[in-house]
Amino acid sequence: MTAQDDAKIIRDGYESFSKGDIPAVVAVWAEDIAWHIPGRNPLAGDYVGTEAVLGFFAQLQERSGGSFGLELHDVLASDDHVVALVTETGHRGDKSLNENAVHVWHLRDGKATEFWAVAYDAYAEDEFWA
Repeated sequence: MTAQDDAKIIRDGYESFSKGDIPAVVAVWAEDIAWHIPGRNPLAGDYVGTEAVLGFFAQLQERSGGSFGLELHDVLASDDHVVALVTETGHRGDKSLNENAVHVWHLRDGKATEFWAVAYDAYAEDEFWA
């Protein structure tokens, strides 16, 4: 697969996420996907495998009252990685999340095998999810 093929796979995954089509999102992942969330909040940590990542997604939606969303700005790709520039949004009580972030993906054989989130303001992310 080419870098552009990988970029399309990831772009399609974000489109599916925005539509709430979680089975289509999961179809992008390898079964043993590793998902890395930085920070010092209750959601930070490493999640390995589809079920663990789906559990993380459930926590995102539960903690944000279903308001968590992503706005995709751009996708960049090389032979080894795909990088997505996004804005993460959500509401939680009187807190609001509106943070720029970078999502770094590693793909193998047309499937996402690893994901790293990098927040512009890690403190704001931690405060929102705490």
